[in-house]
Amino acid sequence: MKKIIYTHLLNLGFLLYLEFLFQILVFKEFNITWILNIFLYTIFASIFITILTNVFSPKVNKVLLYITYSILPILYSIQLVFKNIFNAFFSLSLLSLSDQVLSFGSEAIGLIFENILFIILFFIPLILLIIFRKRIPDFKLRDKTIVLIEIFILCFSLGLFHIYLNSSKDEYLSGYSLYYEVRENSLNIKKLGVLNSYKLDLVRTIFGFEEKVNIVPSDPDNEESSGKDEEEIKEYSYNREDLNLERIKNKSSLVYNYINSNEGTKQNEYTGIFKGKNLIYIVAESFDEIGISKELTPTLYKLANSGFIFENFYTPNYLSTIGGEFQALTGLHPSQELLKTWRNGTNTYPYGLANIYKDLGYKTFAYHDHTGYFQDRYKYIKSLGFDNFKACNMGLNINCKRWPESDIEMINATVDEYINSTSPFMVYYMTVSGHFEYTFSGNSIASKNKSLVASLPYSESIKAYIATQIELDKALEILLNKLESANKLDDTVIVMMADHYPYALTLDEMNEVSTYKRDNTFEINHNKLIIYNSELENINIKKVAASPDVLPTVYNLFGINYDSRLFTGSDILSTNDGLVIFQDRSWISDKAIYNSSTNTYEVKAKDVNREYIDKINNIVNNKLAFSKEVINNNYYIDILGN
Repeated sequence: MKKIIYTHLLNLGFLLYLEFLFQILVFKEFNITWILNIFLYTIFASIFITILTNVFSPKVNKVLLYITYSILPILYSIQLVFKNIFNAFFSLSLLSLSDQVLSFGSEAIGLIFENILFIILFFIPLILLIIFRKRIPDFKLRDKTIVLIEIFILCFSLGLFHIYLNSSKDEYLSGYSLYYEVRENSLNIKKLGVLNSYKLDLVRTIFGFEEKVNIVPSDPDNEESSGKDEEEIKEYSYNREDLNLERIKNKSSLVYNYINSNEGTKQNEYTGIFKGKNLIYIVAESFDEIGISKELTPTLYKLANSGFIFENFYTPNYLSTIGGEFQALTGLHPSQELLKTWRNGTNTYPYGLANIYKDLGYKTFAYHDHTGYFQDRYKYIKSLGFDNFKACNMGLNINCKRWPESDIEMINATVDEYINSTSPFMVYYMTVSGHFEYTFSGNSIASKNKSLVASLPYSESIKAYIATQIELDKALEILLNKLESANKLDDTVIVMMADHYPYALTLDEMNEVSTYKRDNTFEINHNKLIIYNSELENINIKKVAASPDVLPTVYNLFGINYDSRLFTGSDILSTNDGLVIFQDRSWISDKAIYNSSTNTYEVKAKDVNREYIDKINNIVNNKLAFSKEVINNNYYIDILGN
C-alpha cells in the first residue's frame, strides 16, 4: 500500500509541477478558480497514470513510466515555443495548416535555444526519475480489491472535477462553459490546464464539437451617437438586399436566425463617395504604427495622417498572416477550425473583392511577393474572383531567392500592368518585406536598410523592424508617384491595413518606441487603418474598429450593393457602435472593455452594466459561430445564389 501511495504522490507532483511551471512561464498570473480547475483535473490524470503504469509487468510498467515522463514535457514545451512564435497556442486543428507552422522552422529552432533553460525545467522530473530510478518502487497492481479501489478513486476524482465545474455553470467563459459549450483553446489552457486542453482538443477533433449559441439581436444603428437628428438619420437606407433565406432555413437554424435577428448597418453621408474610382487594397505584413515616422517613413506618415484617420483601429492577431488576411478579405472573424476550409479555396464568395469589382466592369489584379503556393494562397485568392494572381513562382518577375522579398520590386514589376488601363482597376497586394526575423543577419530587407536606422536609440530588433518598414514606405512612394505621373492618383483610393502586429517583437521591445503603453491583450493589437484619396479632406474617426470591418466599409464608400448582415464586421462609418473581438473573446466596444481571462470589464460610458456586458458577450459568440458556420458549410452560395 505504501508503494501505491508513494507512486500516486510522485505522479501528482509531476503533473502539478508541469502545469504550474507553465502558468508561471507563460501567464505569470494565478487565479484561485483556475488553480482549483487544474488541481482537480490533475488529481484525476495522475491516478490514471498510476493505474496505466502499474497494471502490467514491472518491466513494462517502468517503460510506460519513462515514456510518460518524456512525452508530457515535450507537449508542454511545444505550447511554450508555439506561443512565443505566434502569440497563440498549438491546436490539433493546426495540423491542416502544417506548412504555416513548418515554415517557421528556423525561428522555432532559434526560440528553442532561447528558451532552452525553461524547456529543461519541464524535463527536470524525467532527469530526477533517471537519477533516482532505483528508489522508484517496482510493483504490479495484482490485488483485484486494490484495482477496484483505484478505479473507484479514479471515477470519484473525475466526478469531483465535474461537480466543481458545474459550480460555475452560469458564468461566461468559466471552466464549465469552456468544457461543455465553447471551443476556445487559449482559454482552455489558461483556465483548465495544458493537459486538459490537449484532451479536449483531441476529443473534439475526432468526434467534432458544436458550440452552444444563443442568438440575440445585434445592436441596431445607434442614432443617438451619430449627432444627427432623427429625421435626418431616417433618410438613410440599410445596406441590405432581398435575400431568399428559405434554402438556408432548413440547413442551418444558426445562420438563418443570425441573419433574421440582425438589423445590419445603414448607409451614411459617405456612401458612394468613391463610386467609380480605382481601388488598391493592401494587406501589409506585420505593419504597425511603431514603424511610422515622419523622417524615416514619410509616405506611411502621410497616408496614415490623411483622409480618414482612424484613432481606435485594431488588427487582432489570429494565427499569423492567414488569419489576418482572412479578416481583411472576408469581413468575417476567423478561428483555427475554419481556416482549413478557407485555404482550400472551394468556397463561393459572391462578395469577394474581385467578384464584386468585376461585376462593376473593373479590371482586377492580385499580387504577392512570396510564393503563391504557401498556405494555398493561390486557391483562396482565386475563390475571391482573382483570375490572374501573380506571386513568386507564379509569374511575378522579382528576385525570389532573397528572404524576405522586396515590396519595392513587387510594385515596380506590377504597376505597369494596370496603371494605364482605360477601365477602372481594383488591385490587391499582400506584402512580405515586413516579415520577421528582425535581425540584420537573417533578414535581407533589414540588412539592406541597416544604415538608415543605425543611429536610432533602440534595440537591434526594433531597428531591424523599422528597417523593414522603410522598404514598404519606399514601395508606396513609388506607387504614388507612378499614379500621379499617369494622372490616376486623384481617381484612386488606397486602403491598407496589417495582417497582424509584429508578434516576433516582445511587448517590451514594442514599448521602446510606442507612443502609448501597450499590454498583451488589447493595445498590442492597436494599429493604423489607411483609407486615402488625394482629394479627401481629413476626417477623424474615434469609433473602435477592427480588420473585419474594413471590407464592408470600403463597399459602402464605393456605393456597392451588399447585405451588411452577411458580414460579422460592420461599416466603420455607420452609426452603429463599434466592436473589436480578440482571439480569446476579449473585446472592446465604444462603451466598455472586457477581459475574458478575468471576466472583468472597464466602463467607458455611463450606461454600461453587467447586462450590457452579457449582451455583447452573446453577440461575440454569435459572430464567431456565424463565421465558422457560413465558411465551413459554404452557405454563401445558398444565401446569395440564384
